[in-house]
Amino acid sequence: MRDERRLTNPVFNNRKLKLGTFQSNLDYGCLMADVEGRLKISWPNTVALAKLADEMGFEALVPVARWRGFGGKLNPQGPGFETYTWASGIAASTEQAGVVATSHCSVNHPLVAAKQGTVIDHISGGRFILNIVTGWNKPEIDMFGAEMLPHEERYDVAEEWLAIVKRLWSEDEEFDHEGKYYKIVKGYLQPKPIQQPFPAIMNAGGSERGRHFACKHCDLVFTALGSPDFEKNKAQIESYRKLAREEYGREVAIWSSANIIQAETEQEARRYYDYIVKEKGDWEAVTYALSTMGINAKTFPPEAMEHLKEFFIAGWGGYPLIGTKEQIVDGLDKLSAMGLDGVLLSWPRYEEQMREFKTVTYPLLVQAGLR
Repeated sequence: MRDERRLTNPVFNNRKLKLGTFQSNLDYGCLMADVEGRLKISWPNTVALAKLADEMGFEALVPVARWRGFGGKLNPQGPGFETYTWASGIAASTEQAGVVATSHCSVNHPLVAAKQGTVIDHISGGRFILNIVTGWNKPEIDMFGAEMLPHEERYDVAEEWLAIVKRLWSEDEEFDHEGKYYKIVKGYLQPKPIQQPFPAIMNAGGSERGRHFACKHCDLVFTALGSPDFEKNKAQIESYRKLAREEYGREVAIWSSANIIQAETEQEARRYYDYIVKEKGDWEAVTYALSTMGINAKTFPPEAMEHLKEFFIAGWGGYPLIGTKEQIVDGLDKLSAMGLDGVLLSWPRYEEQMREFKTVTYPLLVQAGLR
């Protein structure tokens, strides 16, 4: 039953710019504003988005592992679907998209994660992707009664966690493991995943320690583009490739996220962006979310902090693509020219605007040679 993963998992295909959806398992999606038509999480709604992406041949459907929301007036990302069970249902409801489960090392035991991931890989026919999260959200970690370890040590845990998962996925013989964080007695997993040697692995390591973890152990590296400057973003993306090649002799694919606000004119799109942020945005929730990440007035000057909050309200910090369908395509072409292999997309009115993207914008991407 096993197969070389490049034959079954679309994230390894040869398209110039791969595409995915982001946070479609959560209430509000990537939005932190109460606009009409925003994503209200339900199984029919989240499946509809997955099927739209699947019909366009998107390579990755990426959920976020969120256990509680960010308060404020709206509590965005509060209600939502757990990612392994979500991925199982989505895998059974789609035919070609890569299906991701996002896993917190601090709360998901590697034996359980390896088994669940294997089941999803079989349901999907070899399309499963594991997205590893080391855990930054202290209120969530506190819910589990777990200890919030120092930043560097969280990656030590992740390395041991992933080593166990990979052994379970690839070794036929039982094994014992006694490390600093985990003890495994006669570790066993059958059947193995369809993908050989194991399913695709993603991580969003941004710190120096995180970058090394992602480049050493993962296939897909997610990075947030914090600057509108083309050359700075290009250098940031290239730094991951250089690190992977020079330090670890590996090739990695670099992904980021973008938030699409499309209209007939650029002026209309920008007016809608202002409406989302200034009239409907939950500023209390975004302030709490960024503070939880350790981003506050001490780390950013006031003007930059205000700008960052706007991006998070409009689309969870995704690179803003605002304008006409032609401008959206030009923006995605620009992201590709920066060196990105893939972009996770979101929309404020997720389903309505994603349907418009499918019929109006996606054909232009194909014409532009990006797909």
